Amino acid sequence: MKTMPVAIVQVIASGAFSVAALNPAMAQQAGAEPAVQKVVVTGSLISRTDTETAAPVQVITSADIQRSGKTSIAELLQDLAANGAGTLGTGFSGAFANGASGVSLRGLTVGSTLVLIDGHRMSPYAIGDDSQRSFVDVSNIPFDAIDSIEVLKSGASSLYGSDAVAGVVNIKLKKNFTGTRFSADTGNTQHGGGKTHRASFSTGFGDLDSDGYNVFATAEWRKQDAISVDQRSQFGWANPDWRDRGGNNLTFGVPTNRNNYLTAASSPFLFNHNGVGLVGADGKVGLPGLNPANYQFLDPNCNFTLYQAGACSVKDTYASIQPETENKNLLVGFTKKLPQDWELSVKGSIFQRDNSNNRGLPGTYSPLSFAGTNVNNNGVLTPGYGAISNTRFAPGAMVGANVINPFAGEARLYGYIPGLDGNAQQQNRATTTRLAFDLTGAAAGWDLQLGGGLTKSKAEIDYSGYVDRTALYSLLRSGQWNALGGNSPALLNQVSPRFSNTLESKLNYIDLVGSRELMEQLGAGPLKLAVGVHWHQRKWDAPPSSLTQNGQVGSTSAFVFGEETNKAIFAELAATPVKDLEVNLSSRYDHFDTTHSFTPAATLKWAASKQFALRGTFARGFRAPNPAETGNSGSFFLYHGINDPVLCADGNKATPGNVPSACNIQPTYVQRPNADLSPEKSKSFTIGAIMEPFKGLNATVDYYNIQVRNQIVTAAGNDPSYVETFVRGPAVPIDIATPGGGTAVGTPSVGPILFAESAYINGGSTKTSGIEADIGYRWNMGENGVIRANLSAAHTISYEQTVAGVTYQLAGTQGPTVVSGATGSPKNRAQLSLGWTKGPLDVATTFNYTSSFSALDPSVGATDCGSASADITGRGYFDTGLTQPSAYCRVQSFTSTNLNVQYKVTPNLTLKGSILNLFDRQPPYDLSTYGNSTVQTSYNASLHQAGAVGRFFSVGLAYSF
Repeated sequence: MKTMPVAIVQVIASGAFSVAALNPAMAQQAGAEPAVQKVVVTGSLISRTDTETAAPVQVITSADIQRSGKTSIAELLQDLAANGAGTLGTGFSGAFANGASGVSLRGLTVGSTLVLIDGHRMSPYAIGDDSQRSFVDVSNIPFDAIDSIEVLKSGASSLYGSDAVAGVVNIKLKKNFTGTRFSADTGNTQHGGGKTHRASFSTGFGDLDSDGYNVFATAEWRKQDAISVDQRSQFGWANPDWRDRGGNNLTFGVPTNRNNYLTAASSPFLFNHNGVGLVGADGKVGLPGLNPANYQFLDPNCNFTLYQAGACSVKDTYASIQPETENKNLLVGFTKKLPQDWELSVKGSIFQRDNSNNRGLPGTYSPLSFAGTNVNNNGVLTPGYGAISNTRFAPGAMVGANVINPFAGEARLYGYIPGLDGNAQQQNRATTTRLAFDLTGAAAGWDLQLGGGLTKSKAEIDYSGYVDRTALYSLLRSGQWNALGGNSPALLNQVSPRFSNTLESKLNYIDLVGSRELMEQLGAGPLKLAVGVHWHQRKWDAPPSSLTQNGQVGSTSAFVFGEETNKAIFAELAATPVKDLEVNLSSRYDHFDTTHSFTPAATLKWAASKQFALRGTFARGFRAPNPAETGNSGSFFLYHGINDPVLCADGNKATPGNVPSACNIQPTYVQRPNADLSPEKSKSFTIGAIMEPFKGLNATVDYYNIQVRNQIVTAAGNDPSYVETFVRGPAVPIDIATPGGGTAVGTPSVGPILFAESAYINGGSTKTSGIEADIGYRWNMGENGVIRANLSAAHTISYEQTVAGVTYQLAGTQGPTVVSGATGSPKNRAQLSLGWTKGPLDVATTFNYTSSFSALDPSVGATDCGSASADITGRGYFDTGLTQPSAYCRVQSFTSTNLNVQYKVTPNLTLKGSILNLFDRQPPYDLSTYGNSTVQTSYNASLHQAGAVGRFFSVGLAYSF
């Protein structure tokens, strides 16, 4: 069996122009009939002449990519109508896998969408999404190396095995190239930041037909500047002061009721409350105890009056809504024709992405207490490492260089730690390497394909901005550290050491597939068979960083040690039992180290006429537990807000004996693996129609229904029998409420909550259904050119998730908020593209639409407007007694419009210009998403990133010779 890229350029031209075009092969291009050619389409092992299969397959060609106006594959795939809840975009600054991007078909998370390269498996990214889900990073795959992308929107575990629950994205790289091509483009945003440059160079020689070989290379470079939050502060979604909208002022450095009127400001200051009146009658800490005499500001530019008026606020110039990235990619290919029609293809590639993760202002001095760093290392949990019994300073004690505590009582130091370039910075270099071969030919009546590959994803991370608090307070007490800044590099390195870490994920594979006709005639056509075997071995080696391992700094990233080996056999039968009826049956048996699975599938397609056909699929699917879930792993996560059951049992900060800081807290949970997990199981079916009512108009409509059970989730919140067992740090002196509304420093009976463990369990289920449609029209106007239109739309009918035995309807809501930044589940997504071509001129306009949805997530208890932003995100837009306006209970719809113009000046030279987000639409407010919570913004980075970037202009050229 000879496998070749899907040659359907003629089909694309017949009806669709959009990046997300799905083009039924029933529609033919005007003019000469295209040559009949057998191809292998994603979702089948058997070659065919009709590329419109029973399973819905969406095809994106290299021409579509060039016409999109986009500058990265990640941006392009984010606009897929079928991409839903749990999608991972590069704008999600707080993600575990920051900088990477993954696709979530039908909203079933990136872990349930299988991404292939040339039909084969690729090593997943070295850092899991939410520390759990394995996915292939699509952010560093270069434009000019891609021949086409096929999106199979149907369960495909019967052919591809684990992870193909929601579907498959098959990225096909170029197979050969002759000549030389150079392209370059540059662009910039209207509102500042985000300047982007890209250049590519491709060259190749050797004609397969005449020379019997081809050698080519493609190199690409892309540089994208960061967009800081400060560069968008003129827009409400990036402005933390919500007072004009009826909310709180969340600007850093502004004392408010929400922060107890004590917060770090532009000037470090010493504070002494004298143990009187810090807790008011309303149970909130703050206003009654504030007295100018209790403050000493270290910078003369700030004083008590200015501080209380908000004039000592801090401008965040570090946080970004788009990271700075640089991509360097190289693809080299060699294809050789061998005797007896055999063919060998070898490809090697190195894709490298450098990106920065700036999460906001530098860390602050810890004015209350420091119970130590929680160490989560290689299965060993060590609470309270490096605890400091008291971060306060005694009367007359040194508080850094040239500062003495002037108060009669203990003083606390408030302020930002100077000299740090932001808080918890990460410089991430992600390198993906791949060496693959494919050998195709025929022997003994079989068409054969043998493939093998070595693949690796490596993340090298340089950390800065993390604070060694033990060293910090030691230097403050010795008078060596200047709280105002100007400290030597040696001191800075003690307080905030720079360190590195390397994480790797490797996957090596071998595939062998054979196909043949078993019978020349069975009913109305031949009986065809394909059989195959698959083997892959994956190793995931992602240790904790060195300073996290010894507890010197806080947690950096999740750690994973583990491996898996998969052996599988599979087969597919294709027949035409009666005229115009195609039937395919397939099945696969997979054996992993920890589990096994058998998955069957069936597809049917009936062409009632040349203008109308019906199709349907049924499939079982599975996702095997990965090393992060069954190996040696650990990570931290937040679940819900509670009152400490010992230190604040009644939830009232003013109750004598309570520790106010232990009320209304959000404790940390440590995610633990479980070696006894079973695989997730799925059952799905699709029913659809293919129509061409008249020449030039074609359409497909498909209904899908997917049920996933036995989902691997954390026990906290999903297991009704789960009981929190909190691990506490040492008891250290802390503020304790006293009679009369005051507080006094004392040592409570127990230390603060550090964390509770929560293991993975098989305890979740999801059921989703919807309708997807693609309508394309092509009108040839002769000398006036050709007009093309395509609408690709997806409507979610239902999205039900069962949590702890209770089923919630999440379609059209913010849920499931526990997945990838609370992306949300809008019911409707669509892409409409309109194009006109006349001679050398090619104009394309694309509209990307996302419908509105509720800001509430009923699965986590958000049942009213007030809980949407205050309780779920904890960022407090409308907490402390404020009522959230009803307008923020719903995330409004969003439409971005992209314009791309290309002009072929000569047969060799093409000029182009693009405007993305043509009308400069701003993103709607989404107060419940936590995708950008670390950078104080209130928009959805996964669904509405184009709005945050704003209008983007670019120009470019391509020259071939």
